[in-house]
Amino acid sequence: MPLDDREQRILEEIERQFYQEDPKLAQTVRRTTLATVTARRVRWASVALVVGLAVMLVFFTRNSFVALAGFLVMVVAGGWMVSAFRGGRGGGGLQALSGVANRARRRWRRDG
Repeated sequence: MPLDDREQRILEEIERQFYQEDPKLAQTVRRTTLATVTARRVRWASVALVVGLAVMLVFFTRNSFVALAGFLVMVVAGGWMVSAFRGGRGGGGLQALSGVANRARRRWRRDG
């Protein structure tokens, strides 16, 4: 349902005030896309997966409970990564990442 003229003016005024009050936050919000959010989630999940694997391997023979905790970190990180790829909780999923890849491919062809 489109906004009427009055609602559109109110929205524009709110947007103007937002840019005036906190230009740094406004610029951050403007730059953030689903692809950047998804990429950030995948990166953090990858780091957690590697840390969990390292903890599990280091403590496997010394302390089984710590090794189990490392394994659980790996499982949670894997679930987090799958959730990011599928677009869980607004992550954007594979479509967002493929959009980034398509833009990079177009830029490569244009510049090359």
